[in-house]
Amino acid sequence: MSAGTYNFTIEQGTTFSRVLTLQENGSAMNLTGYSVASQMRSTHDSSSIVATFTGTVSNASSGQITLSLSNSITSGIDEAIYVYDVEITSSAGTVTRILEGNITVTPEVTR
Repeated sequence: MSAGTYNFTIEQGTTFSRVLTLQENGSAMNLTGYSVASQMRSTHDSSSIVATFTGTVSNASSGQITLSLSNSITSGIDEAIYVYDVEITSSAGTVTRILEGNITVTPEVTR
């Protein structure tokens, strides 16, 4: 499986949540025993983490994972374009990158 590319926008100061459904050979991937990790950084080689997503397997048999950030976290992220990826780890310790891309953070007006 190679990582897919998905670019999206986060609105500064809002609660962010995305449900992703993973498929393998046209069927939902069984994610029983898997964990999820995801971070965003200013560049791929940056040592500073801008944000760490809360990643959960929300429905293992349906291949669903949920990525989220609270509004208090998104309010502290500067307006810019960032990079991110999402990795899943099996119970055997195999790490697979499933998604990567750019995140555009738009500025908040209402505070």
